[in-house]
Amino acid sequence: MISAFANTWKVAELRERIIYTLIMIVIVRLGVFITMPGIDSSVIEAFIKSQEDKQGAGNILNMMVTVFSGGGLTQMGIFALGIMPYISASILMQLMTAVVPKLSRLSREDGGRQKINQYTRFATIIIAVVQGGLLAKQIYFNPGSLPMFNGIGAGLVADGWSATAFISIFVLTIVSGTLFLMWIGDQMTENGIGNGTSIIITINIISALPGALGLLWTQLIVNGGTGGALFAVFLFAFLIFVVAATICLTQATRNIVVQHAKRVVGRKQYGGGGQKTYLPLKLNYANVMPIIFATAILGIPPVIFGMLGSKFWISVGEFFDPAGIWYYLIAGAMIFFFSYFWVATMFNPSEIAENLKRSGGYVPGIRPGQPTAKFLDFTMTRLTFAGAIFLTIIFVLPFIVGQLPRGIIGGTLSYQITGFFGGTSLLIMVGVVLDIMRQVETHLIQQNYDGFLRKGKIKGRHERKQMGINSKKSNGQIYLLTAIAIVFILGIVALSLKGF
Repeated sequence: MISAFANTWKVAELRERIIYTLIMIVIVRLGVFITMPGIDSSVIEAFIKSQEDKQGAGNILNMMVTVFSGGGLTQMGIFALGIMPYISASILMQLMTAVVPKLSRLSREDGGRQKINQYTRFATIIIAVVQGGLLAKQIYFNPGSLPMFNGIGAGLVADGWSATAFISIFVLTIVSGTLFLMWIGDQMTENGIGNGTSIIITINIISALPGALGLLWTQLIVNGGTGGALFAVFLFAFLIFVVAATICLTQATRNIVVQHAKRVVGRKQYGGGGQKTYLPLKLNYANVMPIIFATAILGIPPVIFGMLGSKFWISVGEFFDPAGIWYYLIAGAMIFFFSYFWVATMFNPSEIAENLKRSGGYVPGIRPGQPTAKFLDFTMTRLTFAGAIFLTIIFVLPFIVGQLPRGIIGGTLSYQITGFFGGTSLLIMVGVVLDIMRQVETHLIQQNYDGFLRKGKIKGRHERKQMGINSKKSNGQIYLLTAIAIVFILGIVALSLKGF
């Protein structure tokens, strides 16, 4: 595996893609710290410093809002909404494609996927305008009601800005930032390595890691004494176990044996004696979507009940408090529901059975056609049950880890720390890293280098010589991209030193 990482820099195309991806990542992180027009940055800096020494269990809604924007909302940067409007629009269009027959037919036509992508971008603009408008209104009139600015008070908007001017400029800037991020994601997918949109989300999640480590040091090492230090060691070992288990369960599949009948075309025989292949059914078919749906829906009732204002509705809203056990019980039930809902809308056993029948394939012991569809549906139902249990455990795990050190530090760990032990953050990071490793391994094997988990072929002398010539031709471009990356990194260092 170590040699595989070293070989990535020997393949010219792969090296260029990696450097291009790194440059785009730097640009994404720089946009987080460019403050929106009309926002008093000194007020934000003072508020952040006042929050650095505060501890507690944390708020999952605040964590979700802050992490998925990469801190852009807390910093009020031009990338404040992050890539989430595009993600929301993509999920919406994917569901509509599975439910609406007209869109389903369009997706199977030539050029239909491009039209659906255009609809997704239009939906992204609409979602970003609505979210940006609501956010601008709250910032101007009542910023303290926002989760990331709880208790900030007035003065967030600079003097001299009217409500109309501020909201208009704010919405225009924040929508432009979202569209620019969407464009960066497309460019990273085309010219970089991995899926650009997923990488942007992952980088925003990882950006919270230094703050989590600092908070872990304060809560366990400084305030926890010897017991806290030992518990910190246990946490690191447990994190490795959780990541390994998540990788195994994310990659787990049930391989359905498919037998292909012998076919004779002219004088040629295909699948002589019956060719055997496999139909893989993923254990976690819905991936992270049930958790995202459950978290998004559970964030709505507290806002509505809080707006009603009466004591009765406020007490009802306590059932949806992310720090309470009822929140996780309700979320677990919703995760099961959305797991089956996602499979029901995205997995079509009748279509798969029909395609197998047309290609001459069949499952041994199962009649082709409708019996095969029923078998696939029954198998997928059982897999979905196991996948829903896995997602529920991953979702509840941060809450359990946060409760463990009560006897050591006299309280719970912050969700900023425990959020890396489960939930959407862990699933997204694991999925993105596995996708990048698969793409890198594909490039290495194509160039006859050893991959991460398998051996490649030995390169011939002529191939090595040709690779050296191609590498020399691209050196000028590599040097230019490296210089640009260094400039951006120096800019980040300068911004960091400015805060001290």
